Amino acid sequence: MKILLLNPNTTADVTDLLHAAGSKAASVGTELVPLTAARGVPYIATRAEAQIGGAIALEMLAEAGPGVDAAVIAAFGDPGLFGARELFAFPVVGLAEAAMLTACMLGRRFAIVTFAGALAPWYEECVAMHGLSSRCAGIRTLDGGFQSISEVQAEKEELLVALANRAVEQDNADVVILSGAPLAGLAAKVRDRIPVPVVDPVAAAVRQAETLAVLKPRKAVAGTFRRPDPKPTRGLAEPLAAIIEHRSPKEGTN
Repeated sequence: MKILLLNPNTTADVTDLLHAAGSKAASVGTELVPLTAARGVPYIATRAEAQIGGAIALEMLAEAGPGVDAAVIAAFGDPGLFGARELFAFPVVGLAEAAMLTACMLGRRFAIVTFAGALAPWYEECVAMHGLSSRCAGIRTLDGGFQSISEVQAEKEELLVALANRAVEQDNADVVILSGAPLAGLAAKVRDRIPVPVVDPVAAAVRQAETLAVLKPRKAVAGTFRRPDPKPTRGLAEPLAAIIEHRSPKEGTN
């Protein structure tokens, strides 16, 4: 089984964190292929950056070529997820959706705990996008900055644990999601210091991607996620243009 682990930001160290955490959750025989965006921003934290990251994610998926069984868009706000489900025949899983749906199997209400206040509006809209606002006990974020995006979980570990415990005590959260790609792997380190289940989004996403790959669902040919009709393009990356135009990349450029 081949699963793409697609980081739509430009920080390779974050991709390494995602790959390490995802590999621990992956089944024997699963090939987890890490990809880092060649352009964009170091980490996605705003609506505008999510739009940019979503477009880049579609390009990266198109460039992956044949032989892919499933893919994970490894940014917590799921940039480009619904567009990817329209365009591609293989299952595409979002970090946030996978984490939240997993949390819903562990308790009635989940809390999202993350490292930067700028993420909260985007995350709140992501929860609503997936229809899970009634299951969300709240989104808690740390105040202040951080020194390095790839080291933020080590730098802020104690504060994040304290924040998670406040979500349990004050928000009545049954489950805590430690969110944001730079926090990949932190849940396993701190699970015994938080009195409710703690979900690692990349672990949840990899396992759910494996499940969908095994189930082999057909690509929709009706409904809102059927592949859109072909349309001419201009200036897009060739692999993505070919998918939108319903042609082989070998047939020529747009």
